[in-house]
Amino acid sequence: MKRMIWSPAAVTTLRNLYPHYTADAVARVIGCSITSVWSKAKRLGIGKSAEFLASQHSGRVQRGQQSAAVKATQFKPGQRAWNKGTSYQPGGRCAETRFKPGEMRGAAQHNYVPVGSLRINGDGYLERKMNDSHPTPSRRWVGLHRLVWEQAHGPIAKGHMVVFKPGMRTNVEALITTDRLECITRAENAMRNHPRSKSPELARLVQLKGAITRQVNRISREHTEQQKATV
Repeated sequence: MKRMIWSPAAVTTLRNLYPHYTADAVARVIGCSITSVWSKAKRLGIGKSAEFLASQHSGRVQRGQQSAAVKATQFKPGQRAWNKGTSYQPGGRCAETRFKPGEMRGAAQHNYVPVGSLRINGDGYLERKMNDSHPTPSRRWVGLHRLVWEQAHGPIAKGHMVVFKPGMRTNVEALITTDRLECITRAENAMRNHPRSKSPELARLVQLKGAITRQVNRISREHTEQQKATV
């Protein structure tokens, strides 16, 4: 079937019939596919009426109208499942071939490094592995600059973070010392990294980039909506 071009008359017919009749019946009246009816009704926000949903034509299983076979296998109020409180035991060789606690194979075993190892993360910071138990692997590592600060000054206050002083950042272990670090609020860190704080020209370029991105997104949305309207 050719692509449906929705005329004003066809849209009016859809609005009048779709809430009360099946999509198949509406498609036959309009002369289009069922998919076109569904898609257009969804875009226009046309739903089914309460009367249609309560009728047998909706295809829903109506309360009290199930077949005897369906009713016979339904759970009854207060009925206890036969396997409640039991755990599944598949039997066979499953117990001897399943993973044991702490067991690693394949890539996990190949990539494993012990607690205390160092690595440089994607942002260029040196990190130390602190444990193997955290469910999120990335949280098993902590920035070495943070560990150095906490060792000298204690826990970091809520809403604060440890950063390198301007121009003193490094990922060399021996050079990460407290004289290179400072503890600042997250708000202050955001202001430091704002383009306006780095360069007025950079700030203007970032603002211009945002304006261009918004216009591109607007034009793309309008183009997509026009394409949908012709379906």
